[in-house]
Formats: sequence, structure tokens, C-alpha cells
Amino acid sequence: MTSSSTRRFLAKELAAAAAAHQAADIVPHCPSCAKPCCKLEKLVLELEWKQVKTLWRIDEARTAFDKGLATGKGPEEIRESGGLYYVHGKPCPAYDDPSGSCRIYGQKLKPVGCTDFPIYEDQGDIMADLRCEAVNLTALKARIATALGPTFRITQSADEEFPFLVTLSVKKQGNRRN
Repeated sequence: MTSSSTRRFLAKELAAAAAAHQAADIVPHCPSCAKPCCKLEKLVLELEWKQVKTLWRIDEARTAFDKGLATGKGPEEIRESGGLYYVHGKPCPAYDDPSGSCRIYGQKLKPVGCTDFPIYEDQGDIMADLRCEAVNLTALKARIATALGPTFRITQSADEEFPFLVTLSVKKQGNRRN
């Protein structure tokens, strides 16, 4: 196996381990979460126009909506930048507070950021956002170790500026001679 095919294989395995961990350990916790990420109090959600238009039930044309945002006449929680929309400070319209769940979970409309949060593969590493109370790094490392086997070691580091973002890097262990 070449170096690049090994990296692709590893990235695919890490993404699968992250998705399995999310499904088994993170998502079941969401309905009982004390600070649901869907309320967008600490998180910023990146959306495309179709998502904004559908979720906020916007009837006007995009250019008119953008002009309204620029003059402070649109929803105060939405900002446009570079053709994308960023939402923060008010719950996502797809969030159902009584059930603590997402009305669009599993649908194409669901933003990628929601699907990936709080654990995702990024260029051969696993990123874990500790702002999610359901993140358990010990359990996540165990799942990765099980998925990859004993020939890999996992190292952990935190971002200096954003210490709640933890990177789990995986390296193939070399053959050591005694």
C-alpha cells in the first residue's frame, strides 16, 4: 500500500469511527443535554441559501434578503459572508425544544456542521469539540483503537487559542527492537 493510499484508508477508518461514536454515544444524549448545540448559544452554524430560505421560510429573492440583512432588516441571528450564511444566538428553526431533537435530522437539508459536530475526521486526524457535554475522550480513543487495531497509537493535543478543540492524531507504530 502506498503512503497516500494508507492515508486515505486511515482517514476513511477514522471518519467511520467518529460517525459510529457519534451515533452510539453523542446523539442519544442530545434530548437530555443541558446546553443543546442547536440553540446556537456558543456555536455558529454555516448554511447555504437553500437551507436559510427553507428553515426561516423566506419568500423573497436572495438579493432582496441579502440587502435586508446588510441594512439590519433581516433576522438578527443571520449574517451573510462570501455567499454563505452564519447563524448564531437564537435556536435553529429545526430544533424542537420540547423533545430536544432536530426536525430535519437525517434529511439533505440538515447542515454538514450539525452532522459533524462535535466529532469529525479532518485531514487524517479526529477533531473533538469539548463544548459538547457528551464528548468522552476516553471512550472515543477506545473506539478508534478498536477500529484501527494495536499497530496504531493515538496522541492528543489541544488548540492553544481554542482549548476546547482537541485533536486526536493517529500514527502507525514503528517496529521497535529490544
